[in-house]
Amino acid sequence: MKPRPPANLLPPAAQSFPRVVFLFLCTNLLVAPAVQAATGDALSRSQSYALSLLGLVVVALATYLFVVMFQPERF
Repeated sequence: MKPRPPANLLPPAAQSFPRVVFLFLCTNLLVAPAVQAATGDALSRSQSYALSLLGLVVVALATYLFVVMFQPERF
């Protein structure tokens, strides 16, 4: 009998992507109400969620670029 290949053939980096997306969405659930409270009735709920998601993406991108600038040997 041939041994079965491992069930998870994805590399570790690809396995962590869904986890990162899940954490971003959970963080967005915490940040969006604060954005809506800070703006009052000027923004709708969906606009608050979109704005907080945009802010999280900007922070993540800035962190990534900071790491790439100061640790280029990792990439």
